[in-house]
Amino acid sequence: MLRSYFLASVAIVPSLITPAAAQQAFDLGELIISGSLSPVARDQTGSTVEVLEADDITARDTTVIKRLDRLPGISSTANGGLGTNASLQVRGLPARYVVVRVNGIDMNDPSGTQNAFNFGALTPSGIERIEVLKGSQSALYGSEAIGGVIDITTYRPTKDGFSVRTGIEAGSYGTTSGTLSLGHLTDRSEIAFTYGRIVSDGFSARANDDEDDSFRQTTLTFTGGYAVTDDFKVGIAVNSRDGVLEIDRSTTDNSGQNYFEELGARVYGELVTGNVTHTLAYSYFDIERRDPTGFTTLFTGERERLSYLATAALANGYTLNFGLDRTEEAFDSGGQNGEEDTVSAQAELLFKPTDNVDLSAALRYDDNSAFGGKATGRLAGVWRPREDLALRAVFGTGFRAPSLYERFSVYGDAGLSPEESRSFELGIEKTYGQIASIKATLFYTEIDDLIAFDGASTACGSGFGCYNQVAGTTKSRGIELSGTYALNNTTKLYGNYTYTDAKTDGARLQRTPRHDLVLGLDTDITNRLSASMDVRFVGDVVPSAFAPADHKVGDYTLVGAGVSYDLTDSAQAYLRVENLFDEDYETAGGYNTPGRSAYFGLRADF
Repeated sequence: MLRSYFLASVAIVPSLITPAAAQQAFDLGELIISGSLSPVARDQTGSTVEVLEADDITARDTTVIKRLDRLPGISSTANGGLGTNASLQVRGLPARYVVVRVNGIDMNDPSGTQNAFNFGALTPSGIERIEVLKGSQSALYGSEAIGGVIDITTYRPTKDGFSVRTGIEAGSYGTTSGTLSLGHLTDRSEIAFTYGRIVSDGFSARANDDEDDSFRQTTLTFTGGYAVTDDFKVGIAVNSRDGVLEIDRSTTDNSGQNYFEELGARVYGELVTGNVTHTLAYSYFDIERRDPTGFTTLFTGERERLSYLATAALANGYTLNFGLDRTEEAFDSGGQNGEEDTVSAQAELLFKPTDNVDLSAALRYDDNSAFGGKATGRLAGVWRPREDLALRAVFGTGFRAPSLYERFSVYGDAGLSPEESRSFELGIEKTYGQIASIKATLFYTEIDDLIAFDGASTACGSGFGCYNQVAGTTKSRGIELSGTYALNNTTKLYGNYTYTDAKTDGARLQRTPRHDLVLGLDTDITNRLSASMDVRFVGDVVPSAFAPADHKVGDYTLVGAGVSYDLTDSAQAYLRVENLFDEDYETAGGYNTPGRSAYFGLRADF
């Protein structure tokens, strides 16, 4: 039953297991879900994966992106405060090269200029775990997975019977939020529901304006499953967000509101026949963005996917994963619309030539209705010459299909071809018992057949330029270093540093830090009182060409601190301060960032 649970977890859906197995299954620090088509033990994957658990996510930051950009190789930019457009970069590569999944549902926006996810409205409400998979992963996840994959799972109960998790928080900029999660687990069924609400008066997104831009959002998630028999399970996952944001339309017009609604859903059935587990799933994603007084008042996007995945446990420790899927996407914005479908086939072989070596090889072929076929692959391996030492290597190819907007909008060119990538990484990881650990990873990614807006192109007939296949090669290379050190039984130091050299034909990529350093400390002052502090330095950033002359994009240092107190064994109060020394900085030229801000919260599990 435990093996079946792990296989179902690949789909990031609830599965049905005994309470005893559940305690093992939720030791998620030992499993990597996103690194292969079937879960693997963390020490058996060659991929570089960063993992955040619920405690790391829910009490340390107001938004998820602020927590993510403290990870090695991750940086972010934002056009203002809560709810505004915010994007994540992985190893210097922008958001259009990153796939974001929530409970197994692709949440990238098909109505956008590029297929990308807006992190500005993603709060920690109900999030249980985040995995960040780096490097070209199209062999596993198809288009957009050139820079990596952000895989998010939401709350699920971990003990038999009825469970409750709740939290409330209030703080700066008139911000209040609340989360309520309910769950029920038996040996044959599981359900989980989370409601989240956040309200903020905010601050002005534009640096030259002082009118507050408020934000309101409601988040709902639901997962459920039932074991019809020991060998057949069914399940469902639903994600919903809707909100409203006051905007600054321009440097001279601070009026307007943007509304958005997102709905993602996934249903699955899992059948075990002998040594093969079959998973058939259907997923749906719909997004609607409205700007009632804007030039374009409505943007809609839709994605449907039908997929089949099989996992076969073969002789001598071999595992074969193989599957098919069909994806249909459509968008509409102001009368401009388009659609496409993609049929994909993929296979992955996991094997152990020796007890201390784990290898995987993956291949995928995507046949797109607009530009034809594209093949991608990935090889990954880890060698553990000693129990405390691991050497990892990954080589992968990837692609980014031109977005529907890049092909079918008034500025689009239907003849565009995909961008193509190759990535390589080599890493070493060493542990020193329970005292310390260090990790170093060299990375390199190269992208050709770049797509960009070309003001001189006439292919679309707009008269103002078109999206075009432009000359040049983007290369991002560098090194990630990270480590932990336990000063004693109650205090731990941690840190990471990333050097990124990201260029297109010698020109630095905009908004990409060359240096990114994080140092932090966690300590237990008493058996109930704990404290934390971290410092993040970002250096040598090239601003956008559109940044105003008085922009503040450049080096900056942020300090955060927090304390928490265990009121009972299941309830905690906490206080945190973000940007402790009130650093005045920008990640996007002309757009404000939060100053010193403080938040107090309570959370409890029952």
